[in-house]
Amino acid sequence: MNDSVFDIELKNVRRVFREGQSEKTVLNDVTLSARRGESVAIRGRSGSGKSTLLNLIGGIDAPDSGEVVVAGETLTSMSERQRTFFRRRNIGFVYQAFNLIQTLSVADNIRLVLELNGTGRSASSQRVRELLGSVGLADRGDSYPDVLSGGEQQRVAVARALANSPRVLIADEPTGNLDDDNADRVMELLRSLARDNGSTMVIATHSARLAAICDRVVQLSGGRLDEQGDK
Repeated sequence: MNDSVFDIELKNVRRVFREGQSEKTVLNDVTLSARRGESVAIRGRSGSGKSTLLNLIGGIDAPDSGEVVVAGETLTSMSERQRTFFRRRNIGFVYQAFNLIQTLSVADNIRLVLELNGTGRSASSQRVRELLGSVGLADRGDSYPDVLSGGEQQRVAVARALANSPRVLIADEPTGNLDDDNADRVMELLRSLARDNGSTMVIATHSARLAAICDRVVQLSGGRLDEQGDK
């Protein structure tokens, strides 16, 4: 890791998707940086490329050209296997659809992330208890996702994303399946826990309400980012 003040740096990133004989440029010469501990909202219409941008930051995808540096590591010089191990150690994800494993208890959904990174059973159990307490679900560890409300499932997803104290937290429309009250609770939770953890947070959203909790907002349109300025 280097000593850069930036946890995220995208430099002249381009991503093109090919459909048969045609090409669609989703991201075109995108440059973006986020300082350590900063929260950035990426706004844009559905299909504007927000999820594609998050997948590049998270190392799930690689750009056709340009450079992606996260937590001081150049993802664009890594193999897919190297990026996978990097994600496990450094990046937490929260998705609109929760993506909990239905056959695992709430506690085991969180514990799985820890054990994939080599955390021992005793330490992982202690961390799970701490996380469930922090999201207000201390008494639901033995429950299964299908008996939880949408808001409760997303709080479990937030706890899971923060299990390894990630340098970077990525949230893709995290309140898209929630009503306004639950959306507000989840967003306040995300903001406070990310700050407590010292994580840099990037949120993709079309919601002005959601973007308003972040330090900075950028607009993605036509494959390019437009800086909206500090709040």
